Parts: sequence; C-alpha cells; structure tokens
Amino acid sequence: MNQKNKLPRIAILFSGAGSNLKYILENMHGKELEVVAAVTNNPEAGGILYAKEHNVSVEIIDSKQFKTREDFDRELVNSLKQYKPELTVLAGFMRILTPVFTENIRAINLHPSLLPRHKGLHAIERSYDDNYPTGGATIHWVSSELDGGEIILQREIEKNGLSFEEYDQKVRRIEKEALIDGIRKVLALSSK
Repeated sequence: MNQKNKLPRIAILFSGAGSNLKYILENMHGKELEVVAAVTNNPEAGGILYAKEHNVSVEIIDSKQFKTREDFDRELVNSLKQYKPELTVLAGFMRILTPVFTENIRAINLHPSLLPRHKGLHAIERSYDDNYPTGGATIHWVSSELDGGEIILQREIEKNGLSFEEYDQKVRRIEKEALIDGIRKVLALSSK
C-alpha cells in the first residue's frame, strides 16, 4: 500500500445491473481498497443499489443529457477528479470514451473476450461462435481505441462441450476473478 493504514482509492464506472461492482464491493472494499465513487451513465442502473448498500457515493451522469461524447466525458472527468481515485475501473460501462477521458483519467476495463478478438458489443456471443477452442476475459488499460489498450491480464476457458448458457456463466465467473486480479496487479505496480 502507498501509505500505512491508507487503502488505495478507486472509482468504478458501470451502466447496468452492477454484478461486477457488487463483486468488488463484497470482496475488496474496506479490505484491500476503498471504492470512493460508483459512477453510472444510466439513471436506472441496478448497480446503484449495491453502491448505496455499501455507503459508496453514487454519481449519476445521464449520457442522454449531453449533445456530444466529449461533453459527457468532460463532465465524467470533472466528477471523478473530485474523488481523487488512484485508479478508475470500468466494470460493465457501456460507453465509448473519447480522448477527453482517456488522456485525463487512469483507467482499466474488463472485456468478456480474449482481446484482440471480439472488440465491442456482444463479445461473449461472438466468442462462443468463433472457431477458437477457448474464450475468456481480458483486463486492459483504457485508451481512445475501443477495447484497444494494452492488455494487463487475461483468463482463458475451454469451450469444448459447453452450451452457450454454460459458456456465458463461466465467462461471467472468470471475468470477476480477472477484474480483481487486474486491480490488484495495477495497484501493486502503483505502490512501488
């Protein structure tokens, strides 16, 4: 850790149900790190409840209220900077970010495929249907290229014999483990 008794500070960006946010809150918050803010672009996001249950500040920045991606990203950057996180974690955050964000915020992203395969949406479905024997999850640095930042780590699973539902469940399970391992790896590098 960077100082005695001081936990690293992270912010989490999410757009939906918040299962990855919940996993981080239950397994790391108050133990290995402090989640100082949970930020969503979706006022209806289920993850809002998880953040409130853990007494984490919630910021709702409705992306539909902004004329351009850059305007939204500017508001997002300003909001995050108030919390002074050492790291921002995109956990199911369904926005393509512009350089307004990527050049100002140190962030990692969880993506449910073995990048560079299957960037963008529907990655689990596309991964299941491809000709590779394995699929998995990737943790990578956020850059202005969609799912194109430097890879931090990957977790791989065999597809052989799995139905789509079984494959989907396995990917969702290992992505949570990969996300925690990626956060630990990045924060360990930061404290050196």
